Amino acid sequence: MDKFDQAIIAELRKNARQSVSAIAEAVNLSRPAVTERIKKLEQTGTIRGYQVLLSESQKEGVSAYFEIRHQCARCADVVEIFKTLPEVQSCHGVSGDMDLLVFVKADSIQRLHQIRETLDAHIDIVKIKTHVVMSEWL
Repeated sequence: MDKFDQAIIAELRKNARQSVSAIAEAVNLSRPAVTERIKKLEQTGTIRGYQVLLSESQKEGVSAYFEIRHQCARCADVVEIFKTLPEVQSCHGVSGDMDLLVFVKADSIQRLHQIRETLDAHIDIVKIKTHVVMSEWL
C-alpha cells in the first residue's frame, strides 16, 4: 500500500459516499486510477466494506427508567401490572422518594409513551418520573 492508497483510504474514512471524482481530485490521481485502486483495495480485503453509522436518535428501540411512587401498602401489591408488559426488563423496590425503579426497553418512543400512559392510568400509581437512556457504555 503506497501513499496514494493511504490517501484514498483517508478520503473514504472522511466520507465513504463521496464520488470517485472528488476522491481523485483530493489525492491528485485520475478517476480511472482511483477506481482501480479502490477495486484492488476491496479485492485484497484492505477495504472490507462500508457501513452506516446512525445517530443515537435513529437507532432502533429506546430504553428508559421509570421512577414510580404508588399508594399501596406494599410494593408487591402494584408489581403485577409490570408483569403484563413484555417491555419491562426489571422492577426494583428502592429507598428514597420513589418506591420502584423500573427499566423498560421499547421498540419506539411511541411505544414507550403508551407504556407510560398505561402505568399512569393505574389507580395505585401516584407519580411517574421518566429517564430516557441517551447513551449506554457498559
